[in-house]
Parts: sequence; C-alpha cells; structure tokens
Amino acid sequence: MNKILPFLDWIKKYRWSFLPHDLIAGVTVAIVLIPQGLAYALIAGLPAVYGLYASMVPLVVYMFFGTSRALGVGPVAMDSLLVAAGLGAIASVGPDNYIAMAIALAFLVGGIQFLLGVFRMGFLVNFLSKPVISGFTSAAALIIMFSQLKYLLGIEMEGSSQLHLILWNAFQHVDEINPIDLSIGIVGILLMVVLKKWNRKLPYILMVVVLGILAVYFLQLVQYGVGIVGEVPKGLPSATFPEIKWSVLTDLWPIALTLALVGYLETITIGKGVEDKMNGDGLKANKELVALGLSNMAGSLFQSYPITSSFSRSAIYYEAKPKTNLATLFTAGTVLLTLLFLTPLFYYLPNAVLASIIMVSVYGLVDANYAKILWQYRKDEFLVLVTTFILTLFVGIMEGILTGVLISLLLMVYRTSNPHVAVLGNIRGTPYYRNVNRFASDAIVRPDLLIVRFDAQLYFGNANFFKTHLTELIEEKGPALKAVILNAEAINYIDSSAAMALKKLIENLYGKGVHFFIAGAIGPTRDILFTSGIMDLLPKACLFVETREAVEFFDHPSVKDGVKDKVALQRNPLGNQSY
Repeated sequence: MNKILPFLDWIKKYRWSFLPHDLIAGVTVAIVLIPQGLAYALIAGLPAVYGLYASMVPLVVYMFFGTSRALGVGPVAMDSLLVAAGLGAIASVGPDNYIAMAIALAFLVGGIQFLLGVFRMGFLVNFLSKPVISGFTSAAALIIMFSQLKYLLGIEMEGSSQLHLILWNAFQHVDEINPIDLSIGIVGILLMVVLKKWNRKLPYILMVVVLGILAVYFLQLVQYGVGIVGEVPKGLPSATFPEIKWSVLTDLWPIALTLALVGYLETITIGKGVEDKMNGDGLKANKELVALGLSNMAGSLFQSYPITSSFSRSAIYYEAKPKTNLATLFTAGTVLLTLLFLTPLFYYLPNAVLASIIMVSVYGLVDANYAKILWQYRKDEFLVLVTTFILTLFVGIMEGILTGVLISLLLMVYRTSNPHVAVLGNIRGTPYYRNVNRFASDAIVRPDLLIVRFDAQLYFGNANFFKTHLTELIEEKGPALKAVILNAEAINYIDSSAAMALKKLIENLYGKGVHFFIAGAIGPTRDILFTSGIMDLLPKACLFVETREAVEFFDHPSVKDGVKDKVALQRNPLGNQSY
C-alpha cells in the first residue's frame, strides 16, 4: 500500500512537534497562492475565482499521492498561458463553453499523466532538452508579462499568444490608457521588487494586495475607471463534469499532451532542485506523474483547470521547512476558508495589482545567462534555444516547443551518425594510449599499426560513416600497415547493420593480410560480437581488455595470460545483453 499511497510512509512517523512547522509553511504558501491563483486564472482567460478552485482539491489529492513535501502545486503562469493559447486556437471555442473546455482539458491532462505514470513513461520528458526548455520558458515569460498590458494600462484589447500582435493591439489603444491603473501597476512592481530585495521572508505579494485594495476603497478610485476584480463568487465549487462533445475532445488532446509533458517537466525540474537543497531523495518521477494525473482529474470534477508545480511557491515551502506533505493540506484549507468567508475582501482588488504580481513572478523565468553560455561553448544548442525562443514568441507556443524538440532530435541523430573518431598513439614513457591530435609530439605513431577509438554506439545510422572513415585511415597508412586495433571502450551497442559492415571490413583487411584486434569491449558489446558472428571471423586471441595488451600481443605473439584471456572473453551466462 505504501507504493500506491505514499502518504502512508510519512503519516506513520508523524509527530505532534511537526504540526507547527507544517501549519506555518502551509499558511505562508497560501498567502502567496491566493492572489497568484486569481491572477493566473485571468491569464488562462477564466474568471478569477477559478484560480482558487484550482488551488484546493488538487492540493488535497497531491498530499496523498505526491512524493515531495516541498512542491507547491496549483495554478501556474506557464500552464495558464498554454491553456489560453491552446483553447484560443480552436475555432469551435465560444465564450459560453470556454470554461467547460478548460475544465475538460484538466481531466484530459490528468488522464495522460496518470497513464504515463502507470506505464512508467516518465522518460519521455527527456526529449525536452534544456535549450528547448530555456528558450520556451523565456519566450513564454515575456508573452505572459506583455499579456498583462491590458490590465496594467487599463485598456480593452484583444488577447494573443504572439508578442508582436500583443504589442500591436496595445499600440492601437494607446490613447485609452488609464494613468491611475498604470500608476498602481508600476507602484506594485516597484514595491514588490524593493520588499523582496530587502527581506525575502516578507509576504510582499500579500502586502501589495492589501495596499491596492485599501487604496481603491478609501480613495474611491473605481469612479476614475480603475479596473477591479469585482465580485468573487462565495462558496465551494460544485462537483460536476462539463458536457463536452467527442469531436471537441479530439481537438483538445494535442493541447492536453503538451500540457501534460510540460507540467510534468516543471514538477520534476523543481522537485529535483528542491530535493538536492534539502539533501533528500524522496522524489519518485513516475509516482509524481500519477500524483499530478490524479490531482488534475480530481480537480476537474470540482471546476479546476490544469495545474502543476510552481517555482515561486516551492521556493517558499523550501524556506519554510515543512516536515511533511501535510503542509499542502493546510494550504488547501486556507484557500477553502477564503472561498467560504473572505472572497468579499477581494472585490476592490485592482486588476493592475494582479498584473504586477504576474510580471514580477514570471520575470525570473527569463534566463539570459544560459543563452550566453551556449553561445560561447555550444553553438548548435544555442541555435535550438534561439529557434524555440523566436518561434514561441512570434508564431505560437505549440509550434515553438515542437520545432525545438524536432531540431534537438535531429542534432542528436546527426551527432550519433557522425561521431568522434580518434587515432590513438602511445604516450612516451607511459602505458597510456591517447588521441594523437591532442598530444602531438608526445604520442608515438607507428606506421605498421593503426589504433582507432570510435566514440559512439555502432548502428545503422553511422555504420557507413564508420566503415568509410576507417577505410580512409587505413589507406592513409599505406602498405606498411600490418594491424588495426579497434578501441571499443565507448561502443555500448552494435546493431545488425553495423555488425554486417564490421564483418565485411574485417574480411577485406584479412584479404590484404592486415590483422584486426578489438580492445576494451564492455560486457554487452562482447556478447554482440559473439552472437552476431563477428568473432567467427576472428581468433579468440584477438579480443583484449586493454589497448596496450593488443599492442604487446601484436609485437610479441604468444599465449595470453589465463586471467586476462578469461576477462577479455567473458560472456553473459544469462544470455541477455543487459547483464
């Protein structure tokens, strides 16, 4: 049962002394989550109260199934933007069923995450490389920030997920700017930045919210056209599921898949970072998928839109040092009390304050330093980052992510099909054999011997490259060449196509009177050498543990040492290649 319900592991060890820590951490996070939830719902194109709905039931479910006590789940800016962009791209979405589709989307996202977790498919998120993530998050952060111009400037403008359209729409309404809204927003941003730098432990978001409400109420700013949240429905969300046509669900699944993977990626990235700081290893990737999936599915039954882990709230959990996942329950409980009794307090909350909260919260997602590092040392990965960034910014979020992933995969295929190949030589006065290009005059290069290291697995994608490159090196040696030694330390797999190419190469060498030796092959590779028939062409004496042993054998052919021979020829007794 502990594997199914992770909370059983910590609940058995719970002590009353843990309660104050969990309570303080939970309430502290809730103080940030409530205004953030209201703000993020606006990004998603939903009424503000849906941000609170997404901050309650999903958190309770995560408490039972989550594996990290420091992950702050709930609505986040990134997923909110993806919801708005995804639903906005579906022509059949109208204002009447927009909310219903956002809720149904949460159920689909949860279903995908749950199935991925059950079938242990968490590795799929590895296809989202760091440059893709950085380019996407930086672009998305800018889109989120500029999407708040309508609230910051106090104007009515059409929304978009493309930066140039956002700026153009804002420019068309520049004569409608409300200077009071703009002033409130700027003051809110400055206050949060200053208070955060002064003391990070201050509830600066709550302080700005309170000051904004008081300013609007006592100065009667509504009569000057200042935009406010207005009435936030009081009470708990009803348990229901929206009626959605099957045809609409088929339109939603690509958005749901993107949200499922991006949300999981955020959770794992944040979770690993927090666990490392806390010197813990409790985070279980596939269990987190299940936990997120169940949280999203259960939340959708109570009118929640898609949720995942938050950078800012997880950082607060970490600083507050909760003892167990019970802190998440206290966070949800505080949101529940707010929905029951405190929603009237948010009536006069200025939209400009919510806009300033969003802008300050997502600014940290723009990562220029990583781009600089890639520009200096990894030009190819810099191209991936920039392409993802530009496409996300000016074409679309989905297009940016998918193109970035595609380019990353193409780069990976290119690298593996054109891997590094090194010619090795003996370093003078040592038993070591290293790349002759790196050690220049210190490496001894023999005319009668060619030692080559192939730094990749051998498969159909690089088999021809391997054969062609090695043939060129052999021809460069000329008639003086008597033996070729393949250093196979970096070769962890040989597929059937590559095995066939290697056999033909060996046959050609033997036809010319040139010996062929293999050194350093690891266990799974040795098994393939035997099962593929390669060793049928070679004497068993041609397989060595180290390169120097192959050279010594070539120089002085003799019976190999029994132990060395056993190690070099050792095969898997179980008959599989993963032993």
